[in-house]
Amino acid sequence: MSERRASASAAAEPAATPRSGMDRFIDNIEWLAAAFIGIVAADVFLTVLLREFGLSIPDSYNFGQYLLGILIFWGIAATSYRGTHITVDLVWANVGPRWQRVIDVFATVVLLFVVAVQTYTLFDKTLNTYYSNLETLELRLPVWPFFAVAWLGDVSAVLLIAVRTYRLIFHPSAMARVAEPARTLE
Repeated sequence: MSERRASASAAAEPAATPRSGMDRFIDNIEWLAAAFIGIVAADVFLTVLLREFGLSIPDSYNFGQYLLGILIFWGIAATSYRGTHITVDLVWANVGPRWQRVIDVFATVVLLFVVAVQTYTLFDKTLNTYYSNLETLELRLPVWPFFAVAWLGDVSAVLLIAVRTYRLIFHPSAMARVAEPARTLE
């Protein structure tokens, strides 16, 4: 009896579509962003907890600053592809599907340009930090690796926005499936 139920429920479930390598890459970037949220939360929690006992983590303030920067840039990467960042769709919501697509492509191209310039300037900042031998106050750890990890998040954002732009232009139906969960609150 249970075999019949198991086979009936398996037949009722839709077959999962195979995910492309790019989709797995995008998922991994989103998981990395989520991991950085966890690291920042753990840093804050431990710092506050240890403060109650008169203890402190050396350079915890510096680590908190640098980890928050890393979190911001990886968060940009995670939200830019899905289009789940905060938007104001006053015009978009009042035009037809064709113009909505035009607005989406235009906005994504502008975002791509802005984040690409930001990535260039962050790379310059990372190099300057490396050559200046900037270190944390207490542990004397080099600061440039934090900047490099943040820069990698920004590079990931540029890659994901470029993929989003390509898919919006050449495969809009694929992007419609990605945006559906984000638009359900409207």
